[in-house]
Amino acid sequence: MDVSSLGKLLAIAGIAAVVAGVVLILGPRIPWLGRIPGDLVIRREGFTLFFPLASIIIVSVLLTIVINLFFRLFK
Repeated sequence: MDVSSLGKLLAIAGIAAVVAGVVLILGPRIPWLGRIPGDLVIRREGFTLFFPLASIIIVSVLLTIVINLFFRLFK
């Protein structure tokens, strides 16, 4: 791996870290995230399991589209 490839990798990792930070800050303000049909909530006495399955799938699809567009534009 040459130096320019390492530089690009570090820049992409930095951008990803910033995006992840913004998502963590703004995530609680998105009202539908984690509360859509398909998100699993199991409540028992003294135990709650929350698994946002549908939200994970939606976010994954959106991120895949954005990342693919990003790499196609800067190829």
